[in-house]
Amino acid sequence: MANMTSPFEPHDVNWNRVSPRLVTAMLVPAAISLGIPVVVGVVLAVTVSPWFWFLAGVPAIFLLWSILLVPRQVRAIGYAERDDDLLIRKGVMFRSMVVVPYGRMQYVDVEAGPLDRKLGLAKVQLHTASVGTDAQIPGLPPDEAARLRDRLASRGEARLAGL
Repeated sequence: MANMTSPFEPHDVNWNRVSPRLVTAMLVPAAISLGIPVVVGVVLAVTVSPWFWFLAGVPAIFLLWSILLVPRQVRAIGYAERDDDLLIRKGVMFRSMVVVPYGRMQYVDVEAGPLDRKLGLAKVQLHTASVGTDAQIPGLPPDEAARLRDRLASRGEARLAGL
C-alpha cells in the first residue's frame, strides 16, 4: 500500500502551495454576507421577538462552517509545473485535478481585486479553447503570479510553435 497513487496524488509531482492569506481573502466576504443577517437577527430577537434567534442562528452556523472549512480548502489548493503540462488541484470533500497542456493554452491572465491587492494576492487564470476548463490558481503572491504568467505564456508559445 505504500506505493499506491491516487489520481489526485501523482507520485512524481512536487506541489506548490498558495499563500495562507487566501484564507482571509475568502473569509472576509463570507463574514460580511453572513454577519449582517446574524446581527439583524440578534437585534430583532432582543427587541421584537425571540423567534428571530432562528434568523440569527442559520447564518451563524454557515459562518462557523466556513471558518472551519476554508482553511482546509486553501491547504488543498496546489499547482505543479511539469515538462508538458500544468497540474492544478483543489477540493477537500469533492476533489478535482485539472491538467492543462502548455500547447492548449491560448492566454494567461493575472487578476487581483481590491481585497486581494490589500492582502498581497493575485489569481492566475488560464484560458484554453475548451469552455469547460476551470484552470485558475488563486492566492498567489503578485511576484509569483507574474513569474508563472510569463513562464506559462512562453511555454505555451513554444508548444504552439512546435519546439
